[in-house]
Amino acid sequence: MKSLLSSSTLGAAVSAMIVLPAFAQQFQQQTSTRFPTQSEYTNYNAVFDADGDGDLDIFFANGQGYSSQGAALQQRLYINNGAGFFADQSSTRLAGITGWCRGVDWGDVDGDGDMDLIVTQDFNKLPKLLINDGLGFFTDQAGTRLPPLTLSSMRGMFADVDNDGDLDIVLNHSGAVSRFGSGQPKIYFNNGLGVFTDMTATNLPAGNIAEQMDVIFCDVDADFDLDVFIGTRASSPNQTRLWKNNGAGVFTNQTGFPADQSSYAIDTADIDGDGDMDAISVNGGSSNQELLARNNNGLGTSWTNISSSIVPNPTTDDNDCRFLDYDNDGDLDLLVGSLGSTERIYSNNGAGAFAQAAGIIPSVSDATLAIDVADYDGDGRIDFITGQGESGAFQNRIYMNITGPIDDKAPKVLGTEQVVPASPDGAQVYIVRTRVIDSYSAHHGFHAASMELHYTVNGCDQYAPIAMKWMGNSVWRGVLPAMPNGALVEYHVEATDRAGNTGLGAVMSFTAPGTAPTLGDFNQDGQVDGDDLGTLLGFWGDAFNEGDLNCDGAVDGDDLGTLLGNWS
Repeated sequence: MKSLLSSSTLGAAVSAMIVLPAFAQQFQQQTSTRFPTQSEYTNYNAVFDADGDGDLDIFFANGQGYSSQGAALQQRLYINNGAGFFADQSSTRLAGITGWCRGVDWGDVDGDGDMDLIVTQDFNKLPKLLINDGLGFFTDQAGTRLPPLTLSSMRGMFADVDNDGDLDIVLNHSGAVSRFGSGQPKIYFNNGLGVFTDMTATNLPAGNIAEQMDVIFCDVDADFDLDVFIGTRASSPNQTRLWKNNGAGVFTNQTGFPADQSSYAIDTADIDGDGDMDAISVNGGSSNQELLARNNNGLGTSWTNISSSIVPNPTTDDNDCRFLDYDNDGDLDLLVGSLGSTERIYSNNGAGAFAQAAGIIPSVSDATLAIDVADYDGDGRIDFITGQGESGAFQNRIYMNITGPIDDKAPKVLGTEQVVPASPDGAQVYIVRTRVIDSYSAHHGFHAASMELHYTVNGCDQYAPIAMKWMGNSVWRGVLPAMPNGALVEYHVEATDRAGNTGLGAVMSFTAPGTAPTLGDFNQDGQVDGDDLGTLLGFWGDAFNEGDLNCDGAVDGDDLGTLLGNWS
């Protein structure tokens, strides 16, 4: 575009732009019709279903002041009407919730099935823990649920770091003045009811880190637990940290990640299709370029700086990015949110090399601090929003994907945990975790419509699938119930995205401990006798239960014959 405008064909170029229809670009800015008009300093966004109606709403973390504290701002919740048109309902759903907020993440902290929020504050304030009443109305319960520690924090992110089935929190903390100081990051463990304990002293590497800008969980070594990046704006020796999880929520520093500087955000994705998670440090490369790092061995111990794979990779003030498959070719492309210029989108060649794509998104010069991708209107196409702060009119924006292909790519189940049958927990249940990615990537992974664990016992497919819980980023967790002694259990994951595409994981299996009882010995007393006959008759006519010995869907004469044939 720059060469056209500098040539003698300027007038023709302008005329051509005037007559182009609005839908010529794949993404069209529709802020004026879909978003409320506002003028508030937004630092970050969260996209989630606040009110449980099945569509995606938006929370904007607002906080006035760059390096010094300004006025407290109302936090904003935009409610989706299902078609991607949003109403500001902050005054009722976030009544009285103001602050100097820099970050937000969502998850069910108290196990009641709705989505709660952790909202971080700058300038040495207590973070906010916003508890959902189930209808999308929030109250700040940080005073009774969080440790009473004031922080200067850019981000707090949820993940089940100790594999106990609830969401814990890791938070930035840059000291007692502002996010531009130096401090010790924090980790808070959940008791299962949404009450948190500070475990920093025993579970995180000790030492202050300067100017922390981001936290992101990611399973970098494919062991199904959540490791964590702590992103920092400071230069060496305070560059971004990668901390590895031992599986119990104890983290140690992992060397080998390329040194970055001036980083404002970290994001992760499988950019080259090899099944492991690579990473980008926004603004973290040389002279404010993006730093792109390839996970060489899938273990997170060896990384290569491949920043030259982003072409062009300009020296501009960028603040956030997301990966998305905008052209539906099966690989993840790159969307960059820029404070110093305009948003940019890059096409992936499938091997992790990115070339800027022209004419895909509008060129809007604004002060983007945050960006999020999701399908906001339910048409199967991935849209994006931006959060505006620091300068300009502070009007947050929405860009709708109008002409792009509809997502028909199933989620990829990268791996499913192998159950070790000799080591179930005390209740004899079996934990299964899985790693799943889809056509876009964010701190939270992707918005799954469902994540199910399917299983059979001794070949009987008579059990309802188990809903798996989100653990953090791209990891989900399911729990198989107690199994009969010696039973052969086969299981697999079925992941469905919001476009209706379903991906299947590999079929895994294990044999439950113990000796399998004789068929028909329901009470496992070593005999098939009158007690077992009474049990069978109690199930008579029912569908799919333990009395259905031949797995045909009914307890009937065939099962009675089997039991009598094994009579002791």
